Amino acid sequence: MRPRPERLEQLPEQFFASLMRRVGSAGPDVLDLGRGNPEVGPPDYVAEALREGALGGATIHGYAPFRGLPKLKEAIVRRYRDVYDVELDPEREVALVPGGKTGLIELCLALADRGETVLLPDPYYPDYLSGVALAEAKVGLLRLDADNAFSADLDSAPSAAALFLNYPSNPCAACAPPGAFEAMVDYAQRTGTPVVHDAAYIDLVFDGRRPASFLATPGAKEVGVELWTMSKTYGMAGWRLAFVVGNAEIVERINLQTDHTRVGVFAPLQHAAIAALTGPQDAVEERRAAYERRRDRLVEALPGAPVSQGTFYVWYRLPEGVTADRLLTECGVVVAPGEGFGPSGAGWARISLAVTDETLERGIERMAPLLEAAYA
Repeated sequence: MRPRPERLEQLPEQFFASLMRRVGSAGPDVLDLGRGNPEVGPPDYVAEALREGALGGATIHGYAPFRGLPKLKEAIVRRYRDVYDVELDPEREVALVPGGKTGLIELCLALADRGETVLLPDPYYPDYLSGVALAEAKVGLLRLDADNAFSADLDSAPSAAALFLNYPSNPCAACAPPGAFEAMVDYAQRTGTPVVHDAAYIDLVFDGRRPASFLATPGAKEVGVELWTMSKTYGMAGWRLAFVVGNAEIVERINLQTDHTRVGVFAPLQHAAIAALTGPQDAVEERRAAYERRRDRLVEALPGAPVSQGTFYVWYRLPEGVTADRLLTECGVVVAPGEGFGPSGAGWARISLAVTDETLERGIERMAPLLEAAYA
């Protein structure tokens, strides 16, 4: 067998696969507060729409329109208009992709040539690295300043093939600081660098905040796109459905790749997404409120200053001498080690709120004594 292509050899270790192995090898009594896997699925009417679609006869099992059902694109356009105050053209400014991770990789392929640099936030979502590697591009890091609301210094950032940022941030659980989106537009206009805003957690915000889209910023659609996914807002993780919205040229590049790779997404899945987007939205608020309630409990129980303005995570600076390994071996609790999210993650841990109340309470009971002693 010939050697693997170089782009495969350049792929990093898949962080979340290694985290799952860590959980699996830790024993039956370990508590998993490391992974971001929603503990509650979508509303029943969404699953029912999928079932009805799958039983809809032979025609529904043929190839769907390559670039998505018009009704689905219209539904995401309505959500952007009604919730995020953004106007979109469903034909030119909306592309359907099979999941957020796929979207991240395809955006790298659509924006970066071999050897070019893609700027990532540090800390970053680990799967950003996969897209850069498959595009045979290079990683440039833009540090998020923990002492300045996890903002990025774009004034001194170089031009690049693309800039990726995400607010609310995974892993930092910080919402966009004032002026952050405007700075991203200004940077893109000044340098010619396209912006990709990963908005996976856009609806999961706390303390009275409203969901904020990068695309609502004047000039944003001229310089970039937003990646929006069904997985977090509606608990449809694993259903593999997301959207790239915004700049028409970038959207067309994604659609062009779709024409040559997937030739569409299973139609019943699209019908389920339509049901989620157009049906009752009570479950969205219930989900958000549950994560905020768990955030409050965790922040109350742990010493230090846990960060969580949104997402379903808490970003926690570990006290001196405490590591993720120590929390596992001494407390039987898995957290995501900050080092897996980039150099600036060293000394931090990401704690998931996407667990049951009982699991969270047990995790607090196990971790709190060690952490309080270390902070004392």
